[in-house]
Amino acid sequence: MQPQAFYRAVADDFSAVDGIIKKQLTSKVPLVSKIGDYITSAGGKRLRPLLVLLCGKALGREGDDLRLLAATIEFLHTATLLHDDVVDMSGMRRGRETANAMWGNAPSVLVGDFLYSRSFEMMVELGSMPVMKILSQATRIIAEGEVLQLSKVRDASTTEETYMEVIRGKTAMLFEASTHSAAALCGATAEQAEALRTFGDHLGVAFQLVDDLLDYRGDAETLGKNVGDDLAEGKPTLPLIYTMREGTPEQAALVRKAIQKGGIEDLEAIRAAVEASGSLDYTAQLARDFVARAIKCLEALPASEYRDALVELSEFAVARTH
Repeated sequence: MQPQAFYRAVADDFSAVDGIIKKQLTSKVPLVSKIGDYITSAGGKRLRPLLVLLCGKALGREGDDLRLLAATIEFLHTATLLHDDVVDMSGMRRGRETANAMWGNAPSVLVGDFLYSRSFEMMVELGSMPVMKILSQATRIIAEGEVLQLSKVRDASTTEETYMEVIRGKTAMLFEASTHSAAALCGATAEQAEALRTFGDHLGVAFQLVDDLLDYRGDAETLGKNVGDDLAEGKPTLPLIYTMREGTPEQAALVRKAIQKGGIEDLEAIRAAVEASGSLDYTAQLARDFVARAIKCLEALPASEYRDALVELSEFAVARTH
């Protein structure tokens, strides 16, 4: 499936959002602009601003406010990436060096702070209290999700329930905030707003499930990051949790030891164990289930090319290889 189809539906708006991002990155401190431009030009999918545009247009909204909201969401997302890479000590993202690898941790954290601050300035410019409430709450929940994940590093007793709580906070929340804030900006009905909020949550969960699956089934060149990064950091993601729960005693012991130790010395053995235990198939099926539920939510929207694009985007989220 080619992703261009769902971008094409809002091509002009998407181009305008790029212009807003470039303009809002301007700072009198050159290093701020340099790092900000480096990470925003890294060729990411920009799915979250795309969701804002598609949801807004599906609700009949046109104009600059929708574009500004989309750019605001991208600034929030980019800020989290800068901070995450420092926390995770990541050296590679989207196929090239991370900002912290290029400039160091301190500038990356501070430019992340700049992007957060700029996003709140943009929210004020929007002048919508419902949008500000959704996005400010989302920012807090994302931070809580990241801290919860950090507290579970090298904890082999982490359950699937806790894992789901982590990914709902750290990933799905911004998907949900994207779709929910678009609904709020457009003055959607209560039913539509709740349907789009739930759609964003389910899509975000599915997206992270596929990410965690690809950490064991993907390759570094396709992924744009190092395979086994989660294992190296001792993160108990679902493929590992399932293997410890449902795999053979030997598979469970291997994974448990790897989580507690961290590192990727046993990566190939772990990849073999998670595949043999059925955990990758389980994770993939769970992702497909969440996407099916997400697509069901879209029935609350009137039929349009934008609703169709949201369906295609959802299907792409679980079919992707990076």
